[in-house]
Amino acid sequence: MTSIRGLSHLSFERTLASAKRTMVLSEIVKLAIDSFRVNKVRFMLTALGMVIGAASVVMVVTIGKTGKQYILDEIQGIGINEVEVEYSGGGASSPGMQDYRSDFLTREDETAVLEQVPSVMASSPVLDMPDRISLGNGVQKDILVLGVAPQYKDVRNLVLVSGRFFDQEDDAGHAHVAVVTIPFAQERFGSADAAVNQSFDIKGIPFTIVGTFKERVNTFGQTEIADQTILIPYSVARYFTGTNDVKQLYFSIRNSAEVEAASKQILAVIRKRHQPTSVYKAQTLTAVLETARLIANALTLILLLVSAVTLVVGGVGIMNIMLASVRSRIREIGIRKALGATAREIKLQFLLEAVFISLAGGIVGTLLGLAVPLSIRFFTDYHVAISGLAAIVALLSSSLVGVIFGTLPATRAAQMDPVESLKYE
Repeated sequence: MTSIRGLSHLSFERTLASAKRTMVLSEIVKLAIDSFRVNKVRFMLTALGMVIGAASVVMVVTIGKTGKQYILDEIQGIGINEVEVEYSGGGASSPGMQDYRSDFLTREDETAVLEQVPSVMASSPVLDMPDRISLGNGVQKDILVLGVAPQYKDVRNLVLVSGRFFDQEDDAGHAHVAVVTIPFAQERFGSADAAVNQSFDIKGIPFTIVGTFKERVNTFGQTEIADQTILIPYSVARYFTGTNDVKQLYFSIRNSAEVEAASKQILAVIRKRHQPTSVYKAQTLTAVLETARLIANALTLILLLVSAVTLVVGGVGIMNIMLASVRSRIREIGIRKALGATAREIKLQFLLEAVFISLAGGIVGTLLGLAVPLSIRFFTDYHVAISGLAAIVALLSSSLVGVIFGTLPATRAAQMDPVESLKYE
């Protein structure tokens, strides 16, 4: 019975202590708010630094994410699942090196890869065939003619602007059809739409344009397609060249995660079919994509460090104002201590004031930082990335700055002698 009474008494004391702490905390919060009401202008000017700092954090992350996504989308637009294989050199020769010949890729290599590498979804050869094409009025120009398979459009992720792309029936029937770039269509026929169903000659043989195309993104010249390029069925192009050799083989992989493994398998299959001295290389965009991602993350981090300087400057401003506030309220501190306030309660009061200033500025700055991308998305067609994590980081950073730069003024206030404080004029 005694132990139960003792337990009840202990529980009562804990409840009373907890209620007392709650009352003290609520009183401290009320005092901090009253201090802000008395000095509204000072409060707003002090918080302004944190507004700018928090807004800059949100904006930097927004710009970084948007820029990163734009770069990655541009690279992925070329074809992230694409593997390009080309012949680099070497070949068969006699001991005397008199009958050296190149060991180019062939359609048989393409067929072997399709049979032996399960992750390959589609493929196309590229047969390079430069020619001089008449542009009308007696003007002739060097134009790049490429012999490709119907799957080339999907493998290379091309955009069909008008008309259609030639199909398997055209390729099997050796149809004299062509798909041309927009610059060629504009220079020869005036526009992309006007070029469809028009005819022109390649090596004296008439071809009919069935469509116009462009690359999905700007590849800055890192492509086999020139400004003025004509695509014709591979089955027709090989009769012009008289050879089964191809310049490049393009493969489309089912899953982007399998691209690197598939490229190694493709090279292994091709090397087995050719001379040991022949050199072939496979190119993918996986490494380029990863490099772009790392660069974008590094730039975002650097910009975040720059914006952190703004937060520090805002924190220094808070510390200066709080030190001035402590000095102007020395008698108030002495009276509070004389009435029983502990050093811990005094410290908590001034620390809370510093945190309130920084957090208020952080909230306003975060809202402003989010308002800019939201406005852009609402009033324009641009997709700007919005990061909730950036808002959380901005608010946490603002609170942390308040704690760090508010500690020194709060500590000075807590260490003041109540007797000397009451004597202060």
